[in-house]
Amino acid sequence: MNTQAYEKKIQNYEVCSEKQTGCLTQCSGNEKNCIRTQRDSVKHDIPNILLVNPWIHDFAAYDFWAKPMGILTLAAVLREHGVCVTYMDCLDRFHPRAHDSNPYARGGRGPYLKTRIPKPDGLEDVSRNFSRYGIREEWFREDLLNIPKPNLILVTSLMTYWYPGVRETIRIIREVFPDIPIILGGIYATLCRDHAVRHSGADEVVTGAAEEDILRLVEAYTGFSVNLKFDPENLDAYPYPALDLQRKIGYVPILTSRGCPFSCAYCASHFLNPKRMRRDPLQVVEEIIYWHKKYAVSDFVFYDDALLVNAEEHAIPMFENIIKSDLNIRFHTPNAVHIRNISKQTAELMFQAGFETLRLGLETTAFEERNKWDRKVTEEEFIQAISCLKQAGFTQNQMGAYLLAGLPYQSPGSVEASVRIVRQSGVTPIIAHYTPIPHTALWQQAVASSRYDIESDPVFTNNAIFPCSHEKFSWERLSYLKNLIAKA
Repeated sequence: MNTQAYEKKIQNYEVCSEKQTGCLTQCSGNEKNCIRTQRDSVKHDIPNILLVNPWIHDFAAYDFWAKPMGILTLAAVLREHGVCVTYMDCLDRFHPRAHDSNPYARGGRGPYLKTRIPKPDGLEDVSRNFSRYGIREEWFREDLLNIPKPNLILVTSLMTYWYPGVRETIRIIREVFPDIPIILGGIYATLCRDHAVRHSGADEVVTGAAEEDILRLVEAYTGFSVNLKFDPENLDAYPYPALDLQRKIGYVPILTSRGCPFSCAYCASHFLNPKRMRRDPLQVVEEIIYWHKKYAVSDFVFYDDALLVNAEEHAIPMFENIIKSDLNIRFHTPNAVHIRNISKQTAELMFQAGFETLRLGLETTAFEERNKWDRKVTEEEFIQAISCLKQAGFTQNQMGAYLLAGLPYQSPGSVEASVRIVRQSGVTPIIAHYTPIPHTALWQQAVASSRYDIESDPVFTNNAIFPCSHEKFSWERLSYLKNLIAKA
């Protein structure tokens, strides 16, 4: 879909922003007045679906370009099919009642509001405060009371160990709307379905990508039936995520592909996205132009697991056309790019296109041992890639290499050695805490090595506590590694 066609399409919608309550609602054009005329219920055949991004419960959380792209895509699909949608974000940094917060930071990132809460059972000995990240509980209740009564509620989920925040979100929704069905989806629901069925409080738990099944679910719960208007197997046919339902668009996540051709032992990408799909690179550029022109967005965040794979057919034409568009924009890669796909050409194109935050999926410099974890890069490929990036103009402040810490039977000393080698290469080391994930090749080894019962409760997979390290990673040890990085 080209930019002009999409812009014409969204003009058929009217946005109703309830600035006093925090509600963000959009109806299909032919029913655009229903929200304003019916505060208690929608008295026509068009269902009203509430979509919710839940709270985070954790020792620490920060908006590092983190947006619930899955549920915002579902909102766009529902809207495309004439359904009235209401969106609530429990992590909303721009809530109108958050007067004392400083929600905006460079690139659209920023701190969440937080409220200290008790630590989960079994983690009382962790010497850090535990918090609910996101809007205040009373704000959420008031927002729910001030929206039209929904016919169906969809809640998403991210990290498996954040499920207590999901459960609390669903509990409060249930108190306000006791007779409305609640469906839970997302990453936690997919990776830990049985646990979610028992503990989330949702009426139904769905797994995997829901774009193909969402209309079937709506019909089953509301009776509203409509034929699917796009091909779920074609990413270019999807509507753009409904980012306009957010209070502010500080940055835009861009997904140019799904799935990953690699099978790293610590990663669940294959389980979450078993099929590899790619968008037309020119369609991606059109989307970038759309968000930049219509909403003045300058920061774009690639969410791909394998952005540079088959670069000749995908990334290179995309970067070339971004450069031709001559936009004053910046790109960030928090999901990391594969090092072996960085060449002189791709490095130069990324630099010219405006890549500002370039993250590399290195994981370790123990190259002789890494075959038990992944086969993504050799030592020679790493050295060559860094040389290409430096020649293209990237500085150490722009380049960061992720280093996994807390893998089963991994010693802190091996992480320290990797930190020193990466520093010497002129790249900033970034410690990435390992999270044990069900359905990965490393899961059983993680279970065997953990001092917690991670099979029974996902809360014990929280990477902040290094649940699987052979030698316990103390906060003092982690501070030492961070200080070592800061000396670079």
